[in-house]
Formats: sequence, C-alpha cells, structure tokens
Amino acid sequence: MTTARDALARLRAGNQRFVTDAPSLDRRSDSSRRNRVVAGQEPFAVILGCSDSRVPAEVVFDQGLGDLFVIRVAGNIVAPSQIGSVEFAAGKFGTRLVVVLGHSQCGAVLATVNELRKGTATHSPHMRSIVDRIRPSVEALLESASDDDVDALVQDAVRANVRASVAQLCHESELLEQLVREDGLLVIGAEYSLETGEVEFFDDVPDDI
Repeated sequence: MTTARDALARLRAGNQRFVTDAPSLDRRSDSSRRNRVVAGQEPFAVILGCSDSRVPAEVVFDQGLGDLFVIRVAGNIVAPSQIGSVEFAAGKFGTRLVVVLGHSQCGAVLATVNELRKGTATHSPHMRSIVDRIRPSVEALLESASDDDVDALVQDAVRANVRASVAQLCHESELLEQLVREDGLLVIGAEYSLETGEVEFFDDVPDDI
C-alpha cells in the first residue's frame, strides 16, 4: 500500500514534470502497461476533480493507466455517488490519498457567482443541483466581496468550494472518517492553474506529509 506521504510526493513530482514539459519516459500508457492492468488495479491516489476538459488529472500529474482513481464532476462537488466512489477506492484498493482538485476560472463556480449576484437562474434541474451544492461556499463570501472584483470573488469561491468538498468527504462518510482517524487516509484540497499548469496543494496539508 502506498502511504499518503509517498502518494503526495508522486503527484507533486508528476505535476512538476508536466509544468516543465518533461513527461515521464516510461510509456505509462503503452500496450505493455495496458496488459499489466487487465488483472487488477492499485491506484495510489484518488482525484475528485472538475469535468472541465482542460484539467485531465492523469495529464496534469503525468500518470498512466492504473495510477489514479479519477472521479470527475462539474464543480468538483460532493454528492452521495462521489462519496461512494471514494469509499470504494479507499476500501477496495487501500488508496490512502484523496485530492479534491479545483481549478482557476471554474465555470460551475462562475455560474453560481453570477446567479447570486445578478439573479441569472439556471433552468435545468440537473444543472441546478450542481449550483445548489456550490452556493453555500459563494454565499459565505458575498458579504465581504467587492462588486468591482468578480475575478477575486471567483478565485476565493473556487478555494472555498474545494474546502467544502474536503469537509464533506471527511464528515459525511463514517467509513472515510474512520480511515482518516485510524488508518492513514488523507483528504486534501488543491487548485490547478489553467494559466501555469501548476497544482497548489492547500496549506492544511499536515506538516509530517
């Protein structure tokens, strides 16, 4: 089993390779790797990320087939199906690192900001279910936000939404809460920059990781 510390180091190293245009040379997704993972998988990290086409986790972290257990949904929100998917990976494969990965200029967050500031409603009930899960993170910021700096509000809301998803994973699942408490599971937040390609892990990463 890969520890949370080692998994985080692998993600950081992979993102550095991506940023510097120095991808791994071990052909992580060739036919040999494909044949090896037919019998099973041992993902070393779970990534709960946004569905945005510009943020594919395997590319951003320079990983290949079988390395990451990736869950993607607009706005990197947490609903019962996402919790169940994380529980599956942590319980079935012993994966001990979960990263909630938000990103700059997130369209789902921007849609929520626009709705709350301008009353721009989302008519589809399915899209509304996404906005409604992001809404509390945005509402908490609106009182102190400047009307003239929407970009700053969206940036703060992206991070607040990631932190809310982390909290939901940690506290709305008895299984995950137990694994965090007793078995070395680490659930952390991070933000991907569309502009630089860098992933910034949040400052609540424990000092010993």
